[in-house]
Amino acid sequence: MPAAAIPHALAAVALLAGLAAPAAAAAPAPSYGQAYDHAAAAAPARAKASEPVRITEGQVRVAAPGQAILYPSVTSCLTVTVRLAGGGKAGAHASLFQVPGEYRSDAILPALRRAAGARRVTAVEVKGAVGAWHPGYFTKAVEAYGPDEQVPYPTQPDPAGIAAAVARGLGVPQAVVSVEDLPDGDLTVR
Repeated sequence: MPAAAIPHALAAVALLAGLAAPAAAAAPAPSYGQAYDHAAAAAPARAKASEPVRITEGQVRVAAPGQAILYPSVTSCLTVTVRLAGGGKAGAHASLFQVPGEYRSDAILPALRRAAGARRVTAVEVKGAVGAWHPGYFTKAVEAYGPDEQVPYPTQPDPAGIAAAVARGLGVPQAVVSVEDLPDGDLTVR
């Protein structure tokens, strides 16, 4: 076999073995259970409706009606779940510090708003480490502060301030936003 043919032969073997996708296959549009926006390429295959949609730090995803969302390892994070008319959900796992390749805290609410689209929002649930978050982190991430700037740190939990910041960021009335401080761990929203 000529040396130039070896890469093509290896690709064909990998394709037949199910180890590679055909190069000509177009990537599907982000959908239920897949990462929204820039993370779509790194997302696993679509989750089955019976499996929860997993949203890790810095990610935004959408869940089909009746499908749960799993936010793993919520420690210093806040989760924001938007309940949509018709039963679907859009969720964001906001991290105090940016995870490489994922959304910063000051970009996550605009991404969540885009994921929810024009669908009517029935409720917004913010859960996690409320005491670790300053409401301003949703408009200016910790990483955005320069060396001569003072990063605001919360001196006490501010659920009302967080609710107001989330409402502004999502363009919804503050009355539909609830905020709950939760202990560390995995969080499943049904």
